[in-house]
Amino acid sequence: MARQSPPGEVLPSAAPGPVTAGHEPFSEQDIRALVGTAAVEKGTAYADEGRVRELQWFGGRTRLFGQVRGSGRSPYAVSVQLRDEGEHWTLLGGACSCPVKHECKHVAAVLIEALRREREGGVAGPFPGEAAVDAVPEWRSALAPLLAGAERSHTGIPLGLQFELLPGEPVRRPPGRYNSYRPPPEPRPRLGVRPVRMGDRDRWVRTGTSWRDLGYLHYSHDYDERQIDVIREMQGLLSGHSASSYYSPDTWLYLDQCRSEAIWAALHGAVRAGIGLVMGDRDQTPLKILDTTATASIDVTRTAAGLELRSLVAIGDHPAPEEFGFIGDPAVGLYTWEGGDEMRARPVTLIPFAAPLLSSARTFLWSREAIRIPVAEESAFLTEHYQRLHRLFDIVSRDGSFEAPAVPEPRLGLTLEHTDGAGLRGSWWWRYGVEGARGGVDAERLPLRVGEDAGYRDPEAEQRILDSLVGAGLDPESTPALVSPSSRRLRPTFDLRGMQTVGFLTGEVERLRELGTVEIEEIGERVEYREAQTAPVVAVQTVAQPDSRDWFNLEISVTVNDEAVPLAEIFLALARGDEYMVLPSGVYFALDDERFGRLRELIAEARELSDDPGETLRISRFQSSLWDELVELGVVEAQAAAWRRSVEGLSGFTATGALESRVLPEGFAVELRPYQQLGYDWLSFLYDNQLGGVLADDMGLGKTVQSLALVTRVMQEQRAAAAEAGTSPRPFLVVAPTSVVPNWVGEAKRFAPDLRVVGIDETSKKKRKALSSVIGEAELVVTSYALFRLDYESYSGIQWSGLLLDEAQFVKNRQSATHQLARRLDVPFKLAITGTPMENNVMELWSLLSIVAPGLFPSPAGFVEFYQKPIEREADSEKLSQLRRRIRPLMLRRTKELVAKELPPKQEQTLEVELGPKQRKVYDTYLARERQRVLGLIGDFEKNRFAIFRALTVLRQVALDAALVDEAHESVPSTKLDLLDELLGDALGEGHRVLVFSQFTRFLGRVRGRLDAAGIEYAYLDGATKKRDEVIDRFRSGAAGVFLISLKAGGFGLNLTEADYCILLDPWWNPATESQAVDRAHRIGQTRSVMVYRLVAKDTIEEKVMALKEAKAALFAAVMSDDGAAATGGITAEDVRELLG
Repeated sequence: MARQSPPGEVLPSAAPGPVTAGHEPFSEQDIRALVGTAAVEKGTAYADEGRVRELQWFGGRTRLFGQVRGSGRSPYAVSVQLRDEGEHWTLLGGACSCPVKHECKHVAAVLIEALRREREGGVAGPFPGEAAVDAVPEWRSALAPLLAGAERSHTGIPLGLQFELLPGEPVRRPPGRYNSYRPPPEPRPRLGVRPVRMGDRDRWVRTGTSWRDLGYLHYSHDYDERQIDVIREMQGLLSGHSASSYYSPDTWLYLDQCRSEAIWAALHGAVRAGIGLVMGDRDQTPLKILDTTATASIDVTRTAAGLELRSLVAIGDHPAPEEFGFIGDPAVGLYTWEGGDEMRARPVTLIPFAAPLLSSARTFLWSREAIRIPVAEESAFLTEHYQRLHRLFDIVSRDGSFEAPAVPEPRLGLTLEHTDGAGLRGSWWWRYGVEGARGGVDAERLPLRVGEDAGYRDPEAEQRILDSLVGAGLDPESTPALVSPSSRRLRPTFDLRGMQTVGFLTGEVERLRELGTVEIEEIGERVEYREAQTAPVVAVQTVAQPDSRDWFNLEISVTVNDEAVPLAEIFLALARGDEYMVLPSGVYFALDDERFGRLRELIAEARELSDDPGETLRISRFQSSLWDELVELGVVEAQAAAWRRSVEGLSGFTATGALESRVLPEGFAVELRPYQQLGYDWLSFLYDNQLGGVLADDMGLGKTVQSLALVTRVMQEQRAAAAEAGTSPRPFLVVAPTSVVPNWVGEAKRFAPDLRVVGIDETSKKKRKALSSVIGEAELVVTSYALFRLDYESYSGIQWSGLLLDEAQFVKNRQSATHQLARRLDVPFKLAITGTPMENNVMELWSLLSIVAPGLFPSPAGFVEFYQKPIEREADSEKLSQLRRRIRPLMLRRTKELVAKELPPKQEQTLEVELGPKQRKVYDTYLARERQRVLGLIGDFEKNRFAIFRALTVLRQVALDAALVDEAHESVPSTKLDLLDELLGDALGEGHRVLVFSQFTRFLGRVRGRLDAAGIEYAYLDGATKKRDEVIDRFRSGAAGVFLISLKAGGFGLNLTEADYCILLDPWWNPATESQAVDRAHRIGQTRSVMVYRLVAKDTIEEKVMALKEAKAALFAAVMSDDGAAATGGITAEDVRELLG
């Protein structure tokens, strides 16, 4: 019989001969292939621990049975099916009574233990009634009776299993072309089983031993626990539920419904446990279990009318009785019965199948009617059905009238289709057929995968062929496009290109032809591939896009052997990481040129950061540094005129730090310092070339005056042009925080008196006047971020010369409406003005640049992957350096230390504050409570971010003044308030002017109470202050010696050089915010040294905040300065843990 087992099925096979001592029937590699590495490792441990017992061979060594002690009280029954391959045996499958059911660690343990015993001299003998097939060593023979007696001994009331023939269900006729037989007229009896116990009169009784009762028998000491465990294990197999589950029927379970092949081993396990197997008749006849195996086959007879197919079931060499039933589904055995008047009194015999039988074969085997196939349809039967039947049954012809055609092994085929661009598309297939059938052996092609089975696939033969290919060199390491690295299996279809095609055609295909086991057919014309003889020539050029002023097509060509390679092809090859490039002519060349390595990086960067997924490579005029690095690699063939104008000046500025010096506009009422003149030149260049940028000078270096110089120059030029054309100039729009709007208006009138300036303080709707009417002929319009957002439609309806975003950190959140509106506003020039272009992470830098230079880093996701993660998470210095190069042409930043060396020094001192006993006790109480709460939330940091930071805020407030979190602590002294009293007394006594900052306005309110009580004059400013200018003038005029300022309200738009002392009452983890506050005093115009005091509560969260702030300051320095080392940024869950540590 030439049958193969479909996936997951184990079918009969010829019985192997005996195995002599020391012969290994299978190997450890075979075990690993069957159950997997993990199961082998666990199974080996079980074998080492002596958990395997009751090893037995059956069926002429085609089955191996055993028991394995698992984690439960009862052992698992294991059955393994094998097939003789001559010198070696094949492991077909293993079944187990554990929840896994198949190919588990228990199967592995049985096989490993069996292999060890074979090496020692043979597995133990068979079950009672079967002849031994192994020579047992003398010492084993001597110990066997003793051990067997010990295993069988038990105490308590014996348990048994009672079997009865019970009425069955009618058999339905299955679908099928040749299923013309009828079902039997009467339902077939089913074999039921239930537990019983030995009664007082030495008879088996049912009382108290139903399936439902089994769960309670352990609580009684009247029964043998081993017998209970064995019967419960059988219950699990028969019911399909775990033996320990709540489910339990009251009466019968049926052998024919068992889905586990382990049921046969479980029956023998019951015998070994001393459990009686009896019938339900009056005499309680013992159940018979034969060792002789049953087989199922099809007997084919040829007649003048055609073929007749009849089922043939045999027990040994004799036909089976006409009446029989199946044990299990798939069937692992038969049960037959003898005649008798009463069904329950008929004796029953159990016979094992040589291998499990598929469910679909049942009805056919029960039928005694022939399936008749007309002569005219015989060819169709052989082609379409014969192979499927051949997989299920032995096909015989007892009268010799039919010669069963041979079914050749499947033959592997490979179709190769040549495509453009050195491409190759391949598909594997199997050729199946029956000799003598219609079409011969070429009857049918099937896909590679077994899952697409026509019913007669031979997976074992297929696997042997596939294994031979892997052995011949088709393996994941050398041919990953053909063989999956994860499964080590051939891919059904594959696509190769470039050198993959070249290597496959010249290497693997030739090896396959030599093997002779694969049919290869080629479609299309094969190109002659050859290596280039000359070195490649690289050329770069830019081509203008008619629909875009910012983007240019970037063409990079490689000429090899005078054959040009378009950008698309060289780009794809480099982006994929190809080692070679193959041209359509068949010429190929190596991409290991050092220029190619750098070119690969630059192209990868351009593609990663682009917002256009198309294959055409583009470059933005904002990416001048990227172009400079490309030019270093090859010849510049051509440049678009617009590209040359905008890029050459930026490239020169980046290289030399110099630009064409511009004359200040006429009437500009201030002389610029040298660094301010350079800033004006840089802004003028950007504006003239319609490029945006970020003016990021330190606070107090005159960013406003540099910007006003540009606005004034442009407006004067536009006035002259408008006078000739009879038009009006287009104004500039400045968007700033509400508190800074008056400052802009005032500075404009001071430095550019002839500039027509309008400040907007209401929306058009509220003013009941169109914005255009409010603006009139203004040349500079100043509005707030809030008004810009609320009245965007009005602002977007006006033609502007440019957009200036002051304190641009207000639009760093790319999800905010203000940010998105600033990006959307269509103006030819945009400038971000901020001393802190980045506060928490480098994504804030992207947010600003996406407004003013949208072509520099178009894709936010690409920026995150390409820059943010490597810099912040991995401290990647290469990526940091690259980011600096990219932003340098479009971001101008000078520090006070660099350009304002005449400024008096700023001295900073951190004062550690020891909390008083009462305040310390309150703080420690809150710390313990908030730490426990936060650590419970930190697992989902993003979801619970608000609650986490609220808890941290509570701790910061307690470190300041316990009364801030609960008025019940009003009597608890605040150490910081006491220290502030001393500092202010000393400073004011020496004639100093003092700025006092805090994050918390309520704490500033507590300070006010102290100052009022002491009679000290002060000014106060927070976000709710209405008459801001009056408050500021009160301090600047000298009427107040102390200025209390909330950190957020006073961080920008203030020039307070009258002060020379700054006191920061509480640290904040954003160093930029603190720096902005201090720079209200330490800026251009300051003539005295500035003293800065930071009050930090010792052994509190404030100390941890200081450490976190230093890390953020390092990140800012790393990105903004050329000598900064890479640093990480952003507040993470780990940071929070550290804060609470």
